[in-house]
Amino acid sequence: MQEWARALGFSQLGVAGVDLSAAEPGLLAWLAQGLHGDMHYMAVHGLKRARPAELLPGTVSVITARMDYLPRNTGAGAPQGWQAVELGRLARPQEGIVSVYARGRDYHKVLRTRLQTLSARIAAAVGPFGHRVFTDSAPVLEAELAARSGLGWRGKHTLVLNRAAGSMFFLGEIYVDMALPASAPVAAHCGSCNACMALCPTQAIIAPHRLDARRCISYLTIEHAGPIPLALRPLLGNRIYGCDDCQLVCPWNKFAQVSRLPDFDERQGLSGQQLVQLFAWDEATFARLTEGGPIRRIGHERWLRNVAVALGNALRATGDEALRAALRLRARDASPLVREHVAWALGG
Repeated sequence: MQEWARALGFSQLGVAGVDLSAAEPGLLAWLAQGLHGDMHYMAVHGLKRARPAELLPGTVSVITARMDYLPRNTGAGAPQGWQAVELGRLARPQEGIVSVYARGRDYHKVLRTRLQTLSARIAAAVGPFGHRVFTDSAPVLEAELAARSGLGWRGKHTLVLNRAAGSMFFLGEIYVDMALPASAPVAAHCGSCNACMALCPTQAIIAPHRLDARRCISYLTIEHAGPIPLALRPLLGNRIYGCDDCQLVCPWNKFAQVSRLPDFDERQGLSGQQLVQLFAWDEATFARLTEGGPIRRIGHERWLRNVAVALGNALRATGDEALRAALRLRARDASPLVREHVAWALGG
């Protein structure tokens, strides 16, 4: 099965059981404290996340998978390493930063299709079986299942870390009605390192393994639909979709693996672009340049909101009048959300 998975672009498979009851208290406490923010679906599904057999009756085992996603040209020709290249973007305030995972094709589509193909190959070998595939698309405790099945351990930033691949990979699952032997979990190797917690721009990692999503830049620029809190806007810097900082400073990510798939190659227009150019995208341009990618899900309005904040931060940092001029062009935008963020960016 591992060979089939590798042929499909996966890096590793594992198997977990379905008894996740030990994770339930932590999930309930996180929800009770409101740390999920506006992600109401987290509360709606509640403990179903920790009970695979309730989500898909008949499930007795979970096949877990991880897939490396660093674009194939990541760090090409950069002797200082890919992490330094990405961190260097923060020193160029007029350049918009899109999270590395979002520069290529939508991972939901890539993983779901390949998990289905893997399921078909298993069925061809053992006979028909009940199953359903998931990848960040249903009430599933993905990181918990990945850790229990030996794909890695939970880092202090809450992401899964692997000694041979860091954390730059996607996760997927196949819920199955076959009893399979569970993989052995691996020991945690963060030790006393707190680099991710110390560097988080908004201090969203409030304790080891505990994230306040309401402060996380990935949440604010992707999941959050309304105005970005005033106190947090300056902290976004030039990050316009997601944030990789906690991963960029993680020592284990020097081992991050480049994807073998062209799907995650950087698309033209999403890396190293000037904020002024990105802010000029009309809705048709946004739809065309984000087609088939994960950025499409936030829509044009939120895209402009995010870029407006980054432009305001760049204007404060550089005083470049070209940034002010670009903002003024949308001062009367049809969207109240965009207008409000443009006004803030202009110093209003």
